[in-house]
Amino acid sequence: MSTTAASAEKTPVRRIAAFAFGNFGQSLFYNALSTYFVVYATTSLFGGVDKALAAKLIGVITSLVMVIRIAEIFIDPLLGNLVDNTNTRIGRFRPWQFIGGTVSAVLLLIVFTGMFGLVNVNTTAFIVAFVAVFIVLDVFYSLRDISYWGMVPAISSDSHERSIYTSMGSLTGSIGYNGLTIVVIPITTMFSTQHVQTQGGWTAFGIIVALIGILTCWTVGLGVKETDSALRKDADSNGNPLQAFKALGQNDQLLWAALSYLFYAFANVATGGVMVYLFNYVINRPDLFAITGVIPVVAGIILAPLFPVVTRYVPRKYMFLTGMVMMACAYTLFITMTTNIVAVIAALILFYTPQTLIQMTIILCLEDSVEYGQLKTGKRNEAVTLSVRPMLDKIAGALSNGFVGFVAVSAGMIGSATAADMTPANIATFKGFAFWMPLAFIVLGFLTFAFAVKIDERAHARIVERIENTMDAHDGAPTYGRKIAKAVLLGTDTAVSLTK
Repeated sequence: MSTTAASAEKTPVRRIAAFAFGNFGQSLFYNALSTYFVVYATTSLFGGVDKALAAKLIGVITSLVMVIRIAEIFIDPLLGNLVDNTNTRIGRFRPWQFIGGTVSAVLLLIVFTGMFGLVNVNTTAFIVAFVAVFIVLDVFYSLRDISYWGMVPAISSDSHERSIYTSMGSLTGSIGYNGLTIVVIPITTMFSTQHVQTQGGWTAFGIIVALIGILTCWTVGLGVKETDSALRKDADSNGNPLQAFKALGQNDQLLWAALSYLFYAFANVATGGVMVYLFNYVINRPDLFAITGVIPVVAGIILAPLFPVVTRYVPRKYMFLTGMVMMACAYTLFITMTTNIVAVIAALILFYTPQTLIQMTIILCLEDSVEYGQLKTGKRNEAVTLSVRPMLDKIAGALSNGFVGFVAVSAGMIGSATAADMTPANIATFKGFAFWMPLAFIVLGFLTFAFAVKIDERAHARIVERIENTMDAHDGAPTYGRKIAKAVLLGTDTAVSLTK
C-alpha cells in the first residue's frame, strides 16, 4: 500500500483531539509572551519606579526583547535540526513537547512576577536576570513549537489529512490566542487591589498561563503518536546543522511561502498588539476591548472546521488571497473611521475573520514543502522545514514587542495617561504606525503569494507520488535535483522534461 493511501485511512479522533488541545495552550502562551508581556511592562512592571525612569526602562526592555528574538532566528533551524536528529523510544517530536513546554511555562511565570520583585530592588540586576531568563524561555518555547508543527508531516503524508490536523490545531489555537484577549483584563483586575491592574494581577495571570501550557503540552506528548512510512525511512540521516540551513536555502517554495507569511504576521501582530491602546486611548471604550477576542474566536470556531471541506473545491491559494484583501479593507476602515464604533467593529470583523484561513494555508504550504525539499535534495527535513513558521512568528513577535513599546511611548499612551490627554498629533502618530504601515505589509504579502508560491494540493500529490515511485524502483530516496522538482511541481512530469 502506498504511503498516501495508508494515510488516507480514517484519522483517529482521539489523536486529533490531543493534537488540537496542544495548540490551545501553545497559542495562549504565545499571545501572553508576544502581546501581553509588553502591556504588562508598560502598565504595571515598573509601577513602583519614577515615571521618567520607567519610560527609559520600558524602552530598554522592549528593545532587548526585540534584539533577542531577532538574534534567535538563526537558532531555530538549529533547534529544528536537533529535533530531526532526536531518536527516542517515543519518537522524534514528543520528547520536546514534554521538555520544551514545561521549562518555558515555568520561566514565563517567573517573568510575570517581575523576576520575583527584583525590579523594585535593583533595576540593573533585574535587566541582567531578565535577559538570561528570556533567552532560555524563548529557546524552549521554540522547541515546543517546532516539535508541534513538525509532527504533522510525521503523522501523515496526505495533504487532505494534514489539513484536518492543521484546521483543528488552528481552531483551538484561535480559541486559546483570542480567548486570552477576552479574559486578560478580568483576570488581572480580579487579582489586583481595588480592581486596578497591579503586579498581583499579572502574577496570577502568569500562573494560569503556565499551568495551561504544561497541561496542553503533556497532552500532546502522551496522546499523539508518530507514524513510520516509506517517505520517512531515510529521516534518520538529516545532516548536520550547516546542512539544515542549506536545506532551507534550497527549498524555494518554502522561502516564498515564508516571505508571504512574514509580511502577514508582522501586520497581524503589530496591529493586534496595539489594539488595547486603540480602545483605551483613542475610542475611550476599554469596556469594549473584549470584542477583539470574541470576534476571532467565533470566526475560528466557524471557519476552521470548514477549511478541509472547502479546500476540496476551492484551491487554498484563493483562500489566502481573499483573506488578505479582507484585511486590506479592514485597514481602510480603521484609517478613515477610527472613532466610529460601528465602523471599528466592522473593521475588526474584516481583520480577524480571515486570519484562521490565512494561517492554515501557510502552514499547509510549509508542511507540503517538506516533500518538495525531499524531492529536490533527497533529504527529508521535517522539523527544520517546519521551524520556519515559529521562526517567522518570532521575528514578527520581536518586531511587535519593540514596535508596540515604541508606539506607546511615541503616542504618549503610557503610565497614567488617559484618552482625554491625547492630542490630534498623538492620534495621527498612532494611526500611522498601527494601520498605515501594516497595510503596506499586507499588500506585499498578497503580491508575493500570488506570483511566487506554486505549491498546492495537486502539485503536492504529484510530488509524493514521484518520491514513492522512485523509492519503489531504487529502494531509497536519491537526490532528484532542481529541474526534476520544478517539473513535478508545475505538472510537467514527462520523460522529456525530467531528463533535460
